[in-house]
Amino acid sequence: MNKNLMILPALRQEDIRLVQIPEDIEEHEAYRYVTGLIAKAEENPDYDWDDIQDLLEERGFETVEFVLGPSLD
Repeated sequence: MNKNLMILPALRQEDIRLVQIPEDIEEHEAYRYVTGLIAKAEENPDYDWDDIQDLLEERGFETVEFVLGPSLD
C-alpha cells in the first residue's frame, strides 16, 4: 500500500511539515486543496501551525513525523 505524501516547505527548517494525502484526493488536486486550506487559516492574523493542522486533519490529511537530513547542496 503506497502512501502519498506532501512536503509543506517553509523558510525556516523547523517549520517544514510532512503530511499524508488522503486516498480520495488525487496527487494533482492535493496542492490546490492544501493551498486553499492554508489560505483559510491565514484569514485569521493570529494563525499558527495548529490552526492549519486542524483544518488538514478535518479533511483527512495526517501529519507525519520525519527527520530532516543534511542539505544536498
